[in-house]
Amino acid sequence: MVNDSMYRKIAILGSGSWATALAKIVMENQNEINWFIRRQEVIDEFIASGKNPTYLGAASFDVGRIHFSSDINQTVAQSDVLILAIPSPYVKQSLTKIRRDMTHKVVISAVKGMIPDENVIVTDYLHKRFGISMDQLGVIAGPCHAEEIALERLSYLTIGCENRQNAEIWSKLFRTQYVQTTTSADVIGLEYSSVMKNIYAIAAGMCQALHYGDNFQAVLLSNAIQEIQRFATAMSNVPRDITASGYLGDVLVTGYSQFSRNRQFGQMLGLGYSVKAAQMEMEMVAEGYYGTKAIHLANERMQVALPIVDAMYEILYNRQKAKPIIKSLTAKLQ
Repeated sequence: MVNDSMYRKIAILGSGSWATALAKIVMENQNEINWFIRRQEVIDEFIASGKNPTYLGAASFDVGRIHFSSDINQTVAQSDVLILAIPSPYVKQSLTKIRRDMTHKVVISAVKGMIPDENVIVTDYLHKRFGISMDQLGVIAGPCHAEEIALERLSYLTIGCENRQNAEIWSKLFRTQYVQTTTSADVIGLEYSSVMKNIYAIAAGMCQALHYGDNFQAVLLSNAIQEIQRFATAMSNVPRDITASGYLGDVLVTGYSQFSRNRQFGQMLGLGYSVKAAQMEMEMVAEGYYGTKAIHLANERMQVALPIVDAMYEILYNRQKAKPIIKSLTAKLQ
């Protein structure tokens, strides 16, 4: 049983916008935190300015309350609770450097993707690779853009753990005047939904660039949530309310928001950019690109009907033109 984590040593692993937003939230409830940032020059600039020099410049920090390190093993050794917020393409690369015993750590994943090569969700990888009990593994989900956290706009997070009591304890870390929290025991469903919603946001961006209107966008995203429900049920047939904010809410905000990098990525592809050109111009990771391949491969065994995912795979990986693929997709939705 995990004791009240409000009084434990908390670490953020990652330096992107989502990691920065989570650090801002946690520092509302903790006197100090540990923070692993891979590049020492980023740490030096952060300390000098009081802001992340690369991401989320609207958020200011009291750096005197942060113990930065570019050594992930040092941060892990000095922390009880690890909040993992490294983009999915780089998670395995970072975690394989850990040489510390992780079996007594609590790890809460805020990763919106799957582990490359392994093609498994993050909690499964942590459980198998480090021997961490599922009771000590959590996930953060919900419709919550980092940019709105920086502006302290009202947001909602879902904290998931198979042990619901632990989820309730950990949720205190993320509850502020501008963040409300709820909990769930559906770790698998929340993780897959977090991966898939980025795929659908790419589709939404493409459709916007191809001049499909709001009516079709609504149909696209309503079909998207049905795909998530079918796939999550195939992977873990447990009771879940797919209309809850951790699922449907996250799909909607990622599909519609101006802050959605996956939607932006899709818009660029719809305008004729190549995948490589869009990635280079964005300078940020569009998780849905990697998620598309991961879900496609996972579904080779499951054979769930996922027409939107299939369409995105054709465009992103088989280099098919967006316009005819989307036109073909329209006949498969309802």
